[in-house]
Amino acid sequence: MAPSKKKTKKKYFTLAEANATLPLVRAIVQDIAQLAPELRERHERLQRLAPEEGQRLSSANREEVEHIQAELEREHERMNEYFAELGKLGIELKDPFTGLLDFPALRDNREVYLCWKLGEPEVAHWHELNAGFAGRQQISKQLA
Repeated sequence: MAPSKKKTKKKYFTLAEANATLPLVRAIVQDIAQLAPELRERHERLQRLAPEEGQRLSSANREEVEHIQAELEREHERMNEYFAELGKLGIELKDPFTGLLDFPALRDNREVYLCWKLGEPEVAHWHELNAGFAGRQQISKQLA
């Protein structure tokens, strides 16, 4: 008999639950927002150092490229660990550079997102699944 696969039920957050996770989430997202531009800069640096077709790197350049590639791999691993931490919490990161993320939630028996961005003191916005950041709306006290 094959082992049964448990379906993990999707986590839906209340406003209070989303706000209660912010100390941990804020720490993770700060790390992500700090690391994201470093990853981009290293990747761009590698692109600039890449030899033109038919050209070879000098040994000094080859050593620099290998060093940058090793750093990039380590940083990618760290970033993946941060993403995994958020995933385990049931949170969806939307923009690693600004620290924008969504908490799945239910409002009037339909799925929506509670929306938070690094630097905001609390989760105070929501939007429809397909609306994105541009469709953010303030959570009114009656709906909270």
